Amino acid sequence: MLEFELEMPLASFTLHAEGRVDPGITAVLGPSGAGKSMLLQCLAGLAHPVSGRIRLGERIVYSSNGRIFVPPEHRGVGYVPQQYALFPKMTVFRNVEYGLRARRVPKARREVKVEEILCRLGIGHLARRLPAHLSGGEAQRVALARALVIDPDYILLDEPLAALDPETREGVRKFLRGVLSDTSCPVLLVTHDVEDVRRLADRVMVIHEGRMIFYGGVEQWERQGIPASTRRGE
Repeated sequence: MLEFELEMPLASFTLHAEGRVDPGITAVLGPSGAGKSMLLQCLAGLAHPVSGRIRLGERIVYSSNGRIFVPPEHRGVGYVPQQYALFPKMTVFRNVEYGLRARRVPKARREVKVEEILCRLGIGHLARRLPAHLSGGEAQRVALARALVIDPDYILLDEPLAALDPETREGVRKFLRGVLSDTSCPVLLVTHDVEDVRRLADRVMVIHEGRMIFYGGVEQWERQGIPASTRRGE
C-alpha cells in the first residue's frame, strides 16, 4: 500500500495530492499540465515536495516534518518515464542491469536476474542491442524490464504507450496487463487514453489543476462520465 499527501508548487498552481493506492493498477487521468507527471516524480524521489509525507507500507520515504527524504535508488520504486529514457550508449543488458549495479548487487546475481527478466518479457534476444536499434515496442519492454528487475515495492508508469503506433499499442496493452497482473505491488499508470483505462486499470484517479477530484473503480468512473480532457485527441 502506498499513501501520500504532498504539496508541490508548479507554474500556474500548486499540486496538492493526497491518496492511498492499493496493489493493482491505478490509472491516473487528467488534462495536460494537471500535475500527473509531477506526482510520479515526487513519488519516485526525482522531485522534492515542499511539504507532506509519502509512506510505503510501514516505511516512510519522505516526510517534511520528520526531515526524511529517501533518494530514488533506495525507495524500491520501478519508474518508467515518458520516452523510456534508456541510456543510448548502453546495451539492453546494461540498461536493465543499471538499477542492480546501483544497489551493489553482486555481479553473478545481477547477470542471473537480468537474464531472467529479459526472457520473461520476451526480449532475451535483444540483450546485446543498443537502444537506437529497437522498435518502440521493444524499447517499452526494455524500460519495463529495468523497472521490474529490482523487485520494486511500487511501480510508476508515465504514459508508457504514448509513443507507440496504434497497432503496437494494442499488443503492448495485452503484454502489460499480463506482466503487471503478476505483481503484488501498487502500480500508478499515467495515461490520456481511455482504452488504457478500460483494458489495464483496476481503479482510476483523476487529477485536475493539481487536485485529486476522483478516486474509485473503473465502473464507477465510467458511470460518472468521462471528462473530455482525458480523451486522446480532444
